[in-house]
This record gives sequence, structure tokens and C-alpha cells, in this order.
Amino acid sequence: MTDGDVYVSPRHLTCATLNSHHGHAPLDRLGWPLNYDTHGNLYLTAPDRKVRLGFLPEGPDDGLWRINAYEDPFGPPAWGVCFNDSCPTELVTAFTTALAVAYEQGPDAYLAKPVTGSTDSDFFLPFVPLITRGWPIDHPRWGVFAVQSPDHLATVEYTTGDLDPTAELTTREARWHLWTGPAERPLWYATASTDTPTALIRAVTETVSDPAPLPRWRQETHTYAEGLAQLTPILPLGPPIPTPLDIRRTASRRSAALPAASVPRWSTTSRRALPGPRR
Repeated sequence: MTDGDVYVSPRHLTCATLNSHHGHAPLDRLGWPLNYDTHGNLYLTAPDRKVRLGFLPEGPDDGLWRINAYEDPFGPPAWGVCFNDSCPTELVTAFTTALAVAYEQGPDAYLAKPVTGSTDSDFFLPFVPLITRGWPIDHPRWGVFAVQSPDHLATVEYTTGDLDPTAELTTREARWHLWTGPAERPLWYATASTDTPTALIRAVTETVSDPAPLPRWRQETHTYAEGLAQLTPILPLGPPIPTPLDIRRTASRRSAALPAASVPRWSTTSRRALPGPRR
């Protein structure tokens, strides 16, 4: 059995890493204040209080990461996303990285509502990297567009029609739903509500469909991936390449170890030195 550090492919068969810092690091680098509650949950809030991130290991459900944006800091969320406790951390990082860029661009970027119901509809934007990489389109039921991974183990669904805004923020009944495994008991899942900017969702679909494998500690892989994912051992690196300083030190040690050169002596068989040039 493969042990130690491994590469997991396809990456949608990975789970969360033990290091959660990567998930909120892009927003942390913007200088957003970081706070903890008495249960150990972590919170990041934008300076204008219009974007909030919660890392909730002691939350009421398996929604480990919840990120909401607000048009009015005292009003209901304009949009919300959720990544559950098994979701690959790289997907969270992809979203928060795109969010950090959008936040620096201003409200028109991080509160941009998707354009739907017209010829310039951009709801299709998150599907582009998936279809480009060979994820086939599906129409599983009325009012739902879906794209599945080539192995049919990962699914991205977009639901049309009217949805309950509260349910979108608190359940899996959201406009966008991404998961791996059986829909009833997925390996992991992520959701995004109706007005989540599609550029942010695309950052997630771009990452989940990337063909490059993800590194994991063998014990971090899920039993569901046994026999389905390709686990490749991460071989240790070879000996370090010597630096110029290393080479100089080695040469000095070798010179010190050599015997002293013999002093040349004059003999009758020695050839006289030629006269030097006249000045």
C-alpha cells in the first residue's frame, strides 16, 4: 500500500488538508482583522464590513467555510458560499484569492450580479473551464444544467427558477452546487447562492478541473478514493546541488590535504634559463 506523501489524481478525489491557513491567507494578506470566538471558530471581516469569512470547525453543521458579502453591512447577505469540512482546501483558496482581487477592485466587482435572461448572459462562465477540459454536459432533470467529470464522480449543477434565499445560505439547495461522490452522501460539496459573482465561481471550477495532481499525506486521503484515485508516491528530492561557496570550500580542503611541492634544485642536467627580453 502506498504510504507517506502522495500525489492524488484526479484532484476532485482529494479532501481537505489539515492546514486551514491557506484557505483564508489571501484575505489575511489584505490586512483584514482576524478574530476567534470562545469555541475556536475563526472570523475575518473586511474593513468596510461588507465581506465576512467564517472558518467554523465548531459550527452547527458541516459547513466549515462560509463567506458572505453584503450591500449593506446591516442588511441580509447579497450572496453566500459554503465549503463543507471535507472540501479540498485548494478550492477555498482559489475562491478567496479571486475574492481578494475583486475586493481591491471595489463593490462593482465583488458584488457583481450575474447577467441572466439576455443574449449576454454570463451564468455559463463557470462551466467554460470544465467543458474545455472534457467534462460532458448533462441535463439530469427539468430546470437543472449540469456538467460531470469524465469519470462521472464529480458534478457541477446550476438550478434555474426561483429559490428560497434563506435556504440557499443554509442548505445545499443553492443556485450552484458542486460535489464529488453520491449526491445523497457526497465525499465533499460546495455551494454558491444566486447572486455570487460568476468570476469567483469560475476560480473554483478552474481549480477543481485542473489536471495537475494535488499533494497529500497518505492518511489524509479518503477511503472513497481507494481504487478510484491514482496515488503516486512523492519521491524525496536528490542530493542538493552544491553552491559556489560549497565548491570553494571543497577545493580549499583538498589543497590543504596535498603534500607541499618540492623545491626545485640546480643540477648539471638542468637547463639554463633563457635570458629575458632586453628593456
